[in-house]
Amino acid sequence: MASRFVPAKGKALGHALRMNPQVALPGFLLPAWQTSAQRHFSTTTKRPSKLGRTLISIPPGVELSMSDLKTSKVATSYKPTVKKTITVKGPLGSLELDVPEFVTLQQDLENKTVLLGVEDANVKHQKEMWGTSWSYLTNYVMGVSEGHTAILRLVGVGYRASVERRGAKEQYPGQKFLCLKLGFTHPVEEGIPQGVTVTTPSPTRILLEGTDREVIMSFAGRVRQWRPPEPYKGKGVFINDQTIKLKQKKIK
Repeated sequence: MASRFVPAKGKALGHALRMNPQVALPGFLLPAWQTSAQRHFSTTTKRPSKLGRTLISIPPGVELSMSDLKTSKVATSYKPTVKKTITVKGPLGSLELDVPEFVTLQQDLENKTVLLGVEDANVKHQKEMWGTSWSYLTNYVMGVSEGHTAILRLVGVGYRASVERRGAKEQYPGQKFLCLKLGFTHPVEEGIPQGVTVTTPSPTRILLEGTDREVIMSFAGRVRQWRPPEPYKGKGVFINDQTIKLKQKKIK
């Protein structure tokens, strides 16, 4: 309780000087008294986003366009959000990317490149979204021109995969299901989302193809949740070149 009534060091020193202005401070107290001085912890200059300032090359047959500002409501906030939409069209399809209002797009039709920018690169939030928007746009450009792929590997005795139809469970017309045998008493069935093509070159290999990388990897993650790789026998569902470090068995 007594500490609440003890003034701070700076306030106590200032009060003493005001009461007796003829008192001179010792040299070692001057740095503590000069509270207005600012310490600079870093002398390096601020740099723009390394990814954001990189040019994006546009393959032949791919077109980009940015829409005007549009306002939309978000369920998690009472404030409406203002965004722009970048439409990417290519030989394999079309994708739309929503970016913040401060993101700008400059196209060089002669060199077939695109440069993303922001209104103020010194603002932390804008600098963060600058690189994020660049990564998403790069994946979209590659998706509509070449496509994205992912490979699932089933490691385990009796693990099998096949693509079949389940008419009663279809969420959209013509939907197929990935049927897996992963050691359970019943087969696992995962509905394939729209825009994703699933094939099984071998019973223990699953090939995912599509234009949207986020949708492909999200579906691969749902499949892996049924049998995550375990570290003792090395069994489970692996995505692409994923590896794990095996552990020794606990012997009592």
